[in-house]
Order: sequence, then structure tokens, then C-alpha cells
Amino acid sequence: MKKMWLAVIGVVMVIGVVALAGCAGGVDGTLELKGQLNSQQEGIWVNGEGKVTAVPDVAIISVGIEAQEATVSEANNEAKVAMDDVMNALKDAGVKDEDIQTQYFNINRVTRWDSDKQEEIVIGYRVTNVVTAKIRKVEDAGAVIDAVADAGGDLTRINNISFTVDDPAPYQAEARKLAVADAAAKAKTLAEVANVTLGKATYITESSYTPGPIYRGDMIAAAESAPKVETPISPGEIEVTTNVQIAYAIAD
Repeated sequence: MKKMWLAVIGVVMVIGVVALAGCAGGVDGTLELKGQLNSQQEGIWVNGEGKVTAVPDVAIISVGIEAQEATVSEANNEAKVAMDDVMNALKDAGVKDEDIQTQYFNINRVTRWDSDKQEEIVIGYRVTNVVTAKIRKVEDAGAVIDAVADAGGDLTRINNISFTVDDPAPYQAEARKLAVADAAAKAKTLAEVANVTLGKATYITESSYTPGPIYRGDMIAAAESAPKVETPISPGEIEVTTNVQIAYAIAD
């Protein structure tokens, strides 16, 4: 039995030596794992960022109608009339049909807790209808908000307003150039510090982001406290950002 175990151990040792010999390649006796690195582990990898400031030329408002009555029919009819008035106000202000989109519609029961009966009692129904409207002249946003608020009356709900650029492509192109230049400068610096020659780019990926500042409904409501003055709206500026990741080869 002992001889058998010694034979097995000997075979394992031989296999281990062969495996190490296949991995070994260093003159100093250290192991080199050949063929284990793929292209994503080689070269110089850098990230670059480019930012371009843009003045928004489009405002998007989210406006809704909320009606509550004893029955679904009454609440729905009241909401219909108010929303028709809001839609007409938007169109009269120059907002096109294709720039108006229903965002949310809901009918909910409204209940209260009856402590005597220990149960929920239905006291009415609430209809909520929300649309988004794209205003292609930012300077008209305040006047449009005022018109909508007047048309919908007490049933009006202005949820938020956001700003964007209608065609972000030119800004994205400029931000992309800046991001690539930023990445190239970083790669050049790394190559110089490491005392290697920078090769050509072997991998590039990018992502873009165009945020827009959002002013909530409570801010708009506060601005409407002076009814004879047009609601002040300030679009500010937005940043179009592009991020790239680039891999550069190390030249021989």
C-alpha cells in the first residue's frame, strides 16, 4: 500500500514540474504566465471628459388638471372641461399639437377612515390628467404658464418646468472633441512618465449627457403670487457632457 501511495505522489510531482516548466520563462527563475493577458489588460487606458455650455432654446412644462367629486362621472366631466380649456390655452399660445403629449391619467377613490365602523369610507373620486407641452420659444414660457393657470382655474396643477436644447448634436460633437483631447493628453503624460512610446488608439467608447435644470411647481406657484405680472422664468444654462474611454497601445 505504501508503494502505491508513493507512486501516486511521484506522478503528481512530475505533473507539477511539467506545469511549472510550461509557465517558467524568466532568467531569474520567476514564473511568467504567457498568453493570459487579453487586449483589455494591455496598453494605456484613460478616461477623458468634455463639457460644453449651452443656452436652452426649449422649455417643457408638465401641467395637469385634478378634479374631485362624489361620483366618477362628475369628477371625470369636470376634469374634461378644465383640460379642454387648458389645451385650448396652450394652442392659442402657439403650442403645436405634436408638442403636446398626455403624460399621466388616473382615477382614484378618495376615502376616509371611519373610527366607529373601523373601515374605510368612500367619500368621492379624484381624476388626474397631466400633459407635457413643449414651448419652442423659451421667452414665452411665463406667458404660457399664466394662460394655462387662468384656463384651468383652481383645478390647475403645474408640476414642473425643464429646459433643454432642441438640437444637442452640435454641442455633443464639440464636447466629444474636448473629451478625446483630454484623454489623449492624459495618455501622453502617462507614457512619458513610464518612459514608453505611445502607440495608436485600439479601443474607444463614449457616453453623453445633456442635463436640464428643473424648477418645481411650488417655485412657479410662488411666482404667481402677483397675478398682474407675468410669471418670471429663467432658463439659465445647461452643460452638455461627453465622457470617453480610450485604450492606447504601447509601441515597440
